[in-house]
Amino acid sequence: MGQKLPLDQMELYRRVDEVLHYIWDPIGVAGTPEARDEYYSYLPHVFSLVQSAAPREEITTFLLTTASEDMGLIGRHQLRKRAEEVTEILERWRHVIAERPPTA
Repeated sequence: MGQKLPLDQMELYRRVDEVLHYIWDPIGVAGTPEARDEYYSYLPHVFSLVQSAAPREEITTFLLTTASEDMGLIGRHQLRKRAEEVTEILERWRHVIAERPPTA
């Protein structure tokens, strides 16, 4: 059984999941409820990168490589642009959650 995350990290994990599914969504399944788990295999690694404040380019490169090489998608320029946008959103979520006062 896995270790339970503190509330702030659990929220970040959920936000990363939502961003990957609804915004990054390189194969276009966000509107398909039965495909909600499509990006779960990438979630732990992306969460780890975001949580550890990895360099922006490292997150972007992971998303780009995943979409272009692992998924075989074409349009590298568009894929990079989307990866950069997603990275910015993920970083903003990390900052928003980190700046909130702790809850009891």
